[in-house]
Amino acid sequence: MRGRLALLAAAVGVLVLTAFLVPLALLIRDVTADRATVRATADAQSLVQVVGTADDETVRLTVEQLVVDSRRSVSVFLPDGTVLGAAAPRTPAVDLAALGQSLTAEFDGGREVVIAVQGRQDGTGVIRTVVPAAELTRGVDRAWLVLALLGLLLVLIGLAVADRLARSLVGAITDLSTVSHRLANAELDARVVPAGPPELREVAGALNHLAGRIQVLLREEREQVADLSHRLRTPLTALRLEAESLRDPGDASRVTAAVDGLERAVTGVIRQARWRTPTAEVAASDAAAIVGERVEFWSVLAEDTGRTVTLDLAEGPLPVGLPADEVEAAVDALLGNVFAHTPDETPFAVSLAPHGGQVLLTVADEGPGIPADTVGRGASHGNSTGLGLDIARRAAQASGGAMEIRNGPTGGAQILLRLGPPRSPDTPNPPVAS
Repeated sequence: MRGRLALLAAAVGVLVLTAFLVPLALLIRDVTADRATVRATADAQSLVQVVGTADDETVRLTVEQLVVDSRRSVSVFLPDGTVLGAAAPRTPAVDLAALGQSLTAEFDGGREVVIAVQGRQDGTGVIRTVVPAAELTRGVDRAWLVLALLGLLLVLIGLAVADRLARSLVGAITDLSTVSHRLANAELDARVVPAGPPELREVAGALNHLAGRIQVLLREEREQVADLSHRLRTPLTALRLEAESLRDPGDASRVTAAVDGLERAVTGVIRQARWRTPTAEVAASDAAAIVGERVEFWSVLAEDTGRTVTLDLAEGPLPVGLPADEVEAAVDALLGNVFAHTPDETPFAVSLAPHGGQVLLTVADEGPGIPADTVGRGASHGNSTGLGLDIARRAAQASGGAMEIRNGPTGGAQILLRLGPPRSPDTPNPPVAS
């Protein structure tokens, strides 16, 4: 933008100066030629009285003296054909002046001035002087050079002023862009100092107001999530008491473990909503250990519902760029989806392996399958909230990966979750689609 503004200023300056200096240069040339012609005409007219009244010898001496003084070619053509002064041919202009008409004519070597002198007894005499081309343009080149240098100086001054103006504009726009990128990277405390013209200052104020409003909305949202999560503690406490009252120690232990897991998840939601900041330290976890533990947890329910579980787990550790609780939530969402939307006794398989610098988690079942257009948040192909697969998808995108749904080779659904590796603290967070 800075270069374009400078180019625009240069173009406008050149056009304006061209429109001003070219006519001025032509005017200087014409004025110089006219002045030289006027001087030559004045020299020639000083001979009119002598040529009209004196004898030939007096005329000859006067003309020769004028030639010496003015250093100009001056000739007098008498009616009898005699030429006094500088030797010169009889030109058409001289012939026309002999008829009584004074004039100025152009020729290859410059300009000739002829004056008809009437009143002689033997006829009309003609005085002719020549203005050389060098005299017609004397000083014009220097004047044009001065005008050109003046024009160049004005263009340079215009470029300097335009560059200074462009620098202020570009600097203000760059600050706006920098702060907007920082806000996009979740640095919500970033603010821009209003600068530049009023329009840019207004934009800067609007951006600062927007950043402040985003902070307020996020704070309110976190408090609402934390309050909602906190309300779950009461029914969890009641569920724990019911679990402890079960007579079968195995059932009591299993239900209590499930309640403990749910309570940890609620506690994590409260902590994440209230204290986690967008610029928190980059987290990492071992996907192999988490997937193995969650599959073992769900295997108990799979055994109760007559499902066969196949686990193909690569040797760990397999680090991914997500906190452990988010990986657990994603795995639980995928496995819970199998139990929620396939009939009992439907087998499923879970595999985890490194894949192209990422970690690929695959959950495949032999159920009725999942339509590919039900991945959006809130979309569901069954009686559910439609948030399960979206949790997994957002977790994958937050780590720099992606989620893919496709049909398995034997029918049913196959969900591929690619989790990215841990990132350095300087690496910006990948965008997460809403």
